[in-house]
Amino acid sequence: MSQINKLKIFNDPIYGFITIPNALIYDLVQHPYFQRLRRISQMGLSYLVYPGANHTRFHHALGCMHLMQKAVDVLRFKGVLISPEEENALYIAILLHDIGHGPFSHAMEKSIVEDVHHEEISLLFMNQLNVEFNGQLSLAIQVFKGEYNRKFMLQLISSQLDMDRMDYLKRDSFYSGVAEGNVNSERLIQMMNVVDDYLVIEEKGIYSVEKFLMSRRLMYWQAYLHKTSLVAELILMKILKRAKELTLKGVQLPCSEPLLFFMQNKVTIDTFDAETLDLFAQLDDFDIIGALKSWQKHDDFILSSLSKMIVNRDLLKIKLTSEKVAIEELQPLKERFALENNISLLETNYFIFKGKIKNQAYSKEAEPIRILKKDCTIEDVIESSDQLNLKSLSKLVTKYYICFPKQLL
Repeated sequence: MSQINKLKIFNDPIYGFITIPNALIYDLVQHPYFQRLRRISQMGLSYLVYPGANHTRFHHALGCMHLMQKAVDVLRFKGVLISPEEENALYIAILLHDIGHGPFSHAMEKSIVEDVHHEEISLLFMNQLNVEFNGQLSLAIQVFKGEYNRKFMLQLISSQLDMDRMDYLKRDSFYSGVAEGNVNSERLIQMMNVVDDYLVIEEKGIYSVEKFLMSRRLMYWQAYLHKTSLVAELILMKILKRAKELTLKGVQLPCSEPLLFFMQNKVTIDTFDAETLDLFAQLDDFDIIGALKSWQKHDDFILSSLSKMIVNRDLLKIKLTSEKVAIEELQPLKERFALENNISLLETNYFIFKGKIKNQAYSKEAEPIRILKKDCTIEDVIESSDQLNLKSLSKLVTKYYICFPKQLL
């Protein structure tokens, strides 16, 4: 195939045309591992709240690469030396940063694969692709792991102001219709520079940074931690946990082969070999939705009841509170539900449970967002800002929740 055929463009509703910079990136995008991201939703079950939120991680990964192209142009224009090899490594690392996400993302990490985080699986995919592409991803992997000597390159991929966050806030805001998340990524990128190998934002961009942090906080409360999205994800985790429990007891559940493998085996990062990775690469949202549709009719009361909740969007009731919930408060509800549905008290934990969520728009512990002042000094955005609200954005806010069936109201 000729080189020209590989210089494709994508039409993106947010940025307009996104260009594929070279043949290697084109081949990576074409790879089945990457094409799978078309079948992984970016916002999990949030479409149960925001009907437009059906966009995928495929959209998001391309958007991140597009922003990285802009960032490289701006930094080069300001005299930062970035070699063609480094440029390509940045594009590959940001393009593949989310490739390890499973179906409905975080629900998988806490139920079917045992605490194996998507970043670790992304790295496994990258290493496998590196073998297939004869070592052409080696530098990108080094950058992704934070092992490359130029710190700003990792900051562009993973930090408190990276291409990933800039794209997902803007994209999720667009598709969900939650206007508060709409950040000015173009302005933020124009204000970037590198000093002593660290990424900095020029002082005149400070209001854009404040708006970015504020948008992030609001998007978490309004979209990512919206109570209906939250309860739907919690139910999905309970379904997968129950399905795994039944499978390990020898109960036959109708589902796809890749999903069955992960339910029959305890998969940890140590047992994640090439074969497991290949099966993981065949898993997407459709496996889960297909399984839920079948499981609605299963004999197991817990599995069928919970599956119906997601398929028909008839979810558990969730109540948020700023006070911690005592376990004793749930006991009468559990006893009543167990009696009414002829299940054990232990089994009521699938329907009646409590937990907490946290939201922190800016962390003082993580790598700071550095502001380059006019006198060439550098300080943390928290110190530079005259906005009192930025100090409050670095405060960790915790909310507590309880979930229970609506009929217990």
